[in-house]
Amino acid sequence: MAPRRTPRSGSHRQRGVYAIEYAMAFLLFFGLIYAIVCYSIVFTFRFGLQNAAEDGARAALRHQPNLAARQLKAQQVAQARTLPWKPTAAVLTIPLPAVCHSGSGTCLQPAGTLPCDTTWAERCQVSVTVRLSDLHKVLPPFSAFVLPDELVGQATVLLDGSAL
Repeated sequence: MAPRRTPRSGSHRQRGVYAIEYAMAFLLFFGLIYAIVCYSIVFTFRFGLQNAAEDGARAALRHQPNLAARQLKAQQVAQARTLPWKPTAAVLTIPLPAVCHSGSGTCLQPAGTLPCDTTWAERCQVSVTVRLSDLHKVLPPFSAFVLPDELVGQATVLLDGSAL
């Protein structure tokens, strides 16, 4: 005579379902937290770059003997503001700020011979750009397809020619 089989209870058949549900929920929440961390790092870097560019542009407003000295001071201040927090693996580029006429848009770099005046067409503006590249070396892995590899902060101030 064959042994009689007893039907399994409902809870015994559902044994691994909780583990599968937990694994799916964990992956969903882990992905969400991972995305929040990655984007917060990017926004923090971008905020720092923008602050450095704005501080450099404000430094160009301070009294200097000529436009070239203003450019150099703006570049130095922007670099000084990024050095304390800049990741070592990323590449920081701060070119000499561009000086342009606000009316015509003609730019000269270096700005040694660009005449600035008090009239609107002859006023000069200084544009400071701070660029952080090679972010894939700094950011967490698996995020290269949605996160940028380069961030840029830029600020522009209008100079009054009478201050030169």
